[in-house]
Amino acid sequence: MHTSTRSYPAPGTPPALSLESVSATYRDRGETLLALDNVTLSIAPTEIVALVGPSGSGKSTLLDIVSGLFPESSGSVRIEGEQLALEQRLGHSAYMRQRDLLLPWRTALENAVLALDASGAKRKPSREFARQKFEDFGLAGFEDVYPAQLSGGMRQRVAFLRTILAGHSLLLLDEPFGALDALNRVSMQNWLTSYWQRDRHPVLLVTHDVDEAVFLADRVLVLSARPGTITHEEEISLPRPRHRNLIASPEYSRHRARLLAALGLIDEVAAS
Repeated sequence: MHTSTRSYPAPGTPPALSLESVSATYRDRGETLLALDNVTLSIAPTEIVALVGPSGSGKSTLLDIVSGLFPESSGSVRIEGEQLALEQRLGHSAYMRQRDLLLPWRTALENAVLALDASGAKRKPSREFARQKFEDFGLAGFEDVYPAQLSGGMRQRVAFLRTILAGHSLLLLDEPFGALDALNRVSMQNWLTSYWQRDRHPVLLVTHDVDEAVFLADRVLVLSARPGTITHEEEISLPRPRHRNLIASPEYSRHRARLLAALGLIDEVAAS
């Protein structure tokens, strides 16, 4: 039998992120549409929570709300226990989107320090600090290479390093490996879980991939079709540290089947 090595915060520690009854609307061709409806969730300080749901269910909108890029129409957002208005949330999380968005005229090192440059950090110390991190991210020796010379997986690692160097504990990851081929995606999932095992950042991960959600997350939340609302919560019982052979375990199969059923992709009887 597996034994979980998941850690829990001390009693009284506020969640890294909590949303209470959050709804959001947007305008389309003069019509007001409801994107999210009454979403409530929380993330513990050392927890990875994944959001899965059909396209258009509001997953990315939810990340935009948390990051301060899009306004909620109702509800509250708390980061480390503090309720923050939209403009106050800017700079309280590190946000990584699906595309790496590396600047082609800057080297890997220069791309990694973009957030530090934007914050006004001194040039030489910031580059020395970033250079020390390249080995941890499997990028040693590629500091002075331009993005066009890097593989897709290496570009994503540079983008992830840039996200970490922003200096915010809460990580928002929007389909971070969605643009990669299957082999690179698996490699990056393995790498991310190993990295998280060391640093234990709280993570809100958006993905369309149920297997990715089960392998990476402590909990998986299912969003309905628009307007997105949470219809299912799956607590993942797989032990940490996570290894790829877990995908052959009965526990993994049960979690995967229950999530597919919650998404309406298989019959609920098949998931029981």
